[in-house]
Amino acid sequence: MRLNEVSYSDAQPIDGYGEGFFRIGGQVHKGAVLTSAAGTAAWSGLEDAAPLLALAGEIDVLFIGTGPEIAHIPVALRKTLEDAGLGVEAMNSPAACRTYNVLLSEGRRIALAALPV
Repeated sequence: MRLNEVSYSDAQPIDGYGEGFFRIGGQVHKGAVLTSAAGTAAWSGLEDAAPLLALAGEIDVLFIGTGPEIAHIPVALRKTLEDAGLGVEAMNSPAACRTYNVLLSEGRRIALAALPV
């Protein structure tokens, strides 16, 4: 069996998550977060489109973690993001974190906006 060390060159991976928090690059962030190569910050949730739109042109895909269960994001939010040229994938937050880490390790231009579990 061959083992390869995973490296993250552009952004910090999701190290873990739990009830009400995310651990990103060794730092604990309480509540909803937005993370990308530009850094990690608190996010106000699905009503807060401005920081997501600011990523247009910087990323190809935005993963939106909807909390512990998969849910649809508001249609107006999806349309606004897609009209700005962002690919949007909504899934529950644990799946979004895992997918973000895998694609981040591949050097993809991605971001994660996630509600806590």
